[in-house]
Amino acid sequence: MSRWRRVFGVPLLVVALCTAGCGVTVPTDPEGTLDHVRGGELRAGASPSGELVVVEGDEVGGSLAELVEGLADTLDADVTWTVGSEEDLVDALEAGELDVAIGGMTDATPWTQRVAATRGYESIRGAHGPVVLLLPLGENAWQAALEGYLDKEVAP
Repeated sequence: MSRWRRVFGVPLLVVALCTAGCGVTVPTDPEGTLDHVRGGELRAGASPSGELVVVEGDEVGGSLAELVEGLADTLDADVTWTVGSEEDLVDALEAGELDVAIGGMTDATPWTQRVAATRGYESIRGAHGPVVLLLPLGENAWQAALEGYLDKEVAP
């Protein structure tokens, strides 16, 4: 066995086997967002914004709300809506009280210092440039599921 394989190869093999044995998956959600949404509740925040997000009384509609509802259907989840300002929704995302927030946020949003954002989607009805959805930082499996759904539903 070469010296390189002894020094680096064996420890790397041990780490790989231990990781595989622990059921670690990539991407992962440290807070388990995708797991709690699947078959459960999708907690969504909405900030009114033209035809992207329309709020009438207790009802949330618009093109972004329809996408969130469609995603929830694919995950066998019920959507619970919270309406608020962008800042209130970002606070709730940081506190773990929401799974996603929608509104007129674009790919130039300043909120990415505090929360994660999807890629920008320009072809969403009512969008005037690339629109993003906001979600908790570090929930990578959740973000991958959300963007995978948006990629299928929103033609480039």
